[in-house]
Amino acid sequence: MPEETDVRRALLQAAARLLGEEGPSALSTRRLAREAGTSTMAVYTHFGGMPALVREVVADGFARLFERVAAVETTDDVLDDLTRVAGAYRAHALENPHVYAVMFGSASLGGYRLHDDELGVGLAAFGQLVDVTRRAMVAGALREDDPAAVAGQLWSALHGYVMLELSGFNAVVDDPERQLLWPMLGHLVRGLSVEGHSSDR
Repeated sequence: MPEETDVRRALLQAAARLLGEEGPSALSTRRLAREAGTSTMAVYTHFGGMPALVREVVADGFARLFERVAAVETTDDVLDDLTRVAGAYRAHALENPHVYAVMFGSASLGGYRLHDDELGVGLAAFGQLVDVTRRAMVAGALREDDPAAVAGQLWSALHGYVMLELSGFNAVVDDPERQLLWPMLGHLVRGLSVEGHSSDR
């Protein structure tokens, strides 16, 4: 029924808004129902409880991350593409800090835990980074290696910085983005490059 669909959508939108603006502590069943203009029973009727509702919000967060990265234009400069993918990933996190924190387990909501469905969508986003890394290897910009392992190194560095940035702990210098983030990724890319590999010998 259309009305049921509208209620379900209103609950998801309210949950995403509360989570995004105030964090997990704002998401009580009563508060959510009030924000969505419905009853607390509707949360259980449509989702079976708060954890399942949050899983859908998080799955949507991963889907939007995927779309954000997918919108990065592919060019002949694959290392610049890699930098812009990193920028898109970071921008998504900065625009959705509370949702991002729940997506990656640094904040939780009661019984909420990542399930295989959310992990699958998250790994699809990681697959985008693997694809760019593979292109860089084919183009000769990065030395041949396991693309997933190399992408994992880049992702770990980027995600670590983003988590520090979201908590404010990156502010150890005047311009953290210019002095920490991009030099760190640049050093890592150079270390993974064909030239960096040969200079180590």
